[in-house]
Amino acid sequence: MNRTQPKFIITQEGILRMGAVKRHCELLKPGENCRGGGYYELDYVTHRLHLSGASSEYGEPAWEDIGCLRVSAYYQGLEITYTSWDSWKEPFPVSERITIRYE
Repeated sequence: MNRTQPKFIITQEGILRMGAVKRHCELLKPGENCRGGGYYELDYVTHRLHLSGASSEYGEPAWEDIGCLRVSAYYQGLEITYTSWDSWKEPFPVSERITIRYE
């Protein structure tokens, strides 16, 4: 049975990589390390890329350690947000707090 889900990771180099995979590690290329990951949802009505949750392999993204997030140019113009599964944490406005470089 194919149980892929829309998941994302952030590599050690600050690259946001997304895809429909079974495990977050499938998004890493050989030799790369991960700063965390979770799940994503694209909302073209509100022009938002919503990131949420945590990878069972790598945990939540370490947003405080990311100076510049490298994102595919395909997503340029979308607001990027992150919501933790921890209800005590405030949503994190990624595109407001982190420099985004579209590639």
